Amino acid sequence: MGLFNRRIRLNLALQGGGAHGAFTWGVLDRLLDEERIEFGWVSGTSAGAVNAVVLAAGLSEGGRQTARDMLGAIWHSVHKAGVPDLMRLNPFLYSLSRLPALAQMASLVSPYEFNPLGFDPLRRILTEHINFERLRETAPVELLISATDISTGRPRHFRRHELAVECVLASACLPTIHHAVEINGRAYWDGGFSSNPDLVTMAQESPVDDTLLVQINPIVSASVPTGVREISDRANNLTFNAPLLRDIEVIETARSMDSGWPLGRGTAMQRVARHRYHLVEAGRYTSVLKPDTKAQPDWGMLTYLHGAGRAEAGKWIEKHLKDVGRRSSVDLRRRYLTAEVQGDPTSPERESSEIPSEDALGGAMALRPGA
Repeated sequence: MGLFNRRIRLNLALQGGGAHGAFTWGVLDRLLDEERIEFGWVSGTSAGAVNAVVLAAGLSEGGRQTARDMLGAIWHSVHKAGVPDLMRLNPFLYSLSRLPALAQMASLVSPYEFNPLGFDPLRRILTEHINFERLRETAPVELLISATDISTGRPRHFRRHELAVECVLASACLPTIHHAVEINGRAYWDGGFSSNPDLVTMAQESPVDDTLLVQINPIVSASVPTGVREISDRANNLTFNAPLLRDIEVIETARSMDSGWPLGRGTAMQRVARHRYHLVEAGRYTSVLKPDTKAQPDWGMLTYLHGAGRAEAGKWIEKHLKDVGRRSSVDLRRRYLTAEVQGDPTSPERESSEIPSEDALGGAMALRPGA
């Protein structure tokens, strides 16, 4: 059977990254164009969890075009809500909302003080667009939505059959901005602290043997930060990339064991060792954006990143879709665990050293829903 007739089954692993998750929106938008791609399991954290749940809800509501429309509608709603919905509740913070001091304020004032009612505009956005009962009963994909258990620091993966709006809010709960989310007597923070996104559980349990990782945050920084905000941003990147690097170390350890001696046929770690991985990454786009843009969903930036995601997904489809079901199309060890890190934005081995303009990406997006 030729490539263009072959049905291709693919898991998705969607990293978090605040408003930069609009890149993943673009990736999903492009993947949904390909009727031959069937989605297996989808793991997501924070903004990746929002994208994962909206994708699943759209597929359950009406199929691929509905999923595309719902993703566009959600991101337009995120833009319309933005920071002001929260800031308007507190006149002092609203007066700072256009100032660089806002980022520092978030680290100095508890959300229990400046937002005592626990207002979260994401709750309204999700409940307005997603029927969670229908999603639990009819979504054609399995979900792993990751949050961090505050008491243990360990990841909690919410599955499709138990999913509610609180699970997504927990996955996206930054403790400097939102109250902890309580579910069944346990409190949770953002999943990025412990699983961003999950790769190992999905490889162990999913019946689909290929996973496409959509990476939002750059792994490598070309310079040493010296300013207060730059240091804070780099520290956050290191924190939220650490779980991904840990999962990749587990995968590579399993592979080294598998090549050295039998692990036992069909064991969980053998499945991890023989799982195939693929990658679409946003680092060359997100690394040049200011740190505070993660929390400022400007429509121009969102549509730019959407266009970037579509473009990068298109390149991956053209170059590597043929590899799905046959081989990995990314060398995880070389890209993430060696000195020759391929994610380095200064690397001469990158496909291009230039960041495409909005026009080059078709970034106008003016015809998308709500634009």
